[in-house]
Amino acid sequence: MQVYKIDPLGDPRWVEFTHGHAHASVFHTREWLDSIHRTYGYKAVVYTTSRPTGKLTNGLVFFGIRSWFTGSRLVSLPFSDHCEPLVDSAEEFDFLVDCLQAEMNHRDWRYVEVRTANGQFERKGQLAGFCLADSYYLHRLDLRPSLDEIFQSLHKDSAQRRIRRAEKAGVSFKSGRSESLLRDFYALLLLTRKRHRLPPQPFVWFQNLAECMADALDVRIAYWDGLPIASVLTLRFRNTTYYKYGCSDARFHNLGAMPALFWETIQASKTGGCAEFDLGRSECDNEKLIAFKNHWTREHSRLQYWRYPASSRPSLTEGWKLRMAKRAFAYMPNSLLALTGRLAYRHIG
Repeated sequence: MQVYKIDPLGDPRWVEFTHGHAHASVFHTREWLDSIHRTYGYKAVVYTTSRPTGKLTNGLVFFGIRSWFTGSRLVSLPFSDHCEPLVDSAEEFDFLVDCLQAEMNHRDWRYVEVRTANGQFERKGQLAGFCLADSYYLHRLDLRPSLDEIFQSLHKDSAQRRIRRAEKAGVSFKSGRSESLLRDFYALLLLTRKRHRLPPQPFVWFQNLAECMADALDVRIAYWDGLPIASVLTLRFRNTTYYKYGCSDARFHNLGAMPALFWETIQASKTGGCAEFDLGRSECDNEKLIAFKNHWTREHSRLQYWRYPASSRPSLTEGWKLRMAKRAFAYMPNSLLALTGRLAYRHIG
């Protein structure tokens, strides 16, 4: 076997391959990759054993990130919850990982990172000298039962009653991907990120997402008395809806807008033919977020992020540096916080 490198944004085989592979997700699609490339300038590459003139049968997709601040690395994929290696043969998978490891030793990369959802990398990763860099929970809701069955399965106090409370309070909803909806969404995102003491992603990221993903993206916003009070941004690929971003104005949490938004999204996804609602990743120590998602489904698995070499460790997401940064973020005016996000996210992918 031989390893080839292709550009998934330019090679037409990638679109056909990802739409036909059983383990492909929205994060493998050319639209998602193009959104990342347009926003941050990263270069995408796929490692494959398929010849350039033949049918594409496997692939590991990465972005090369070069930063004077955080160093150079190869990540599959930045800003993506998971990105499964699309390789069905154990022999081909092992060969590709071995080649990645060999190339890493001749590059100036700090590390190679692979983000998996089904555990297939664990055996090979440990053998090849990878380390487990991070671990998350991934919740998924089965949409195949009837809407009535799904509703009855939800937590009675934290989901069902709050949905009814939003209805009684007169909360209304709009959905789409217009510029005005994106701006209402971003205003809520800024409030939420400041509450969490983190900068928001740059607004251009969401503009690029809306343009590249087109009808596969939906911004759904809850309004009360004309004010935007909560919002979710979801993506769709094949028969799965992906919850990617959620934000709200804490002053109106008592109205139950966020649970109502989730229920609106579930109903629209079910009606649109989706069989699964991917609720996204949750940090294992984020008890509030995990509890919220448990109100919708108890079905969850582990996401594991693997890095090579084993000596590499996350640096920006732990320790005193993050604690100091969060203190500063908490007191920043909104305009400065948004500017920080525009400058910082390029380096932390």
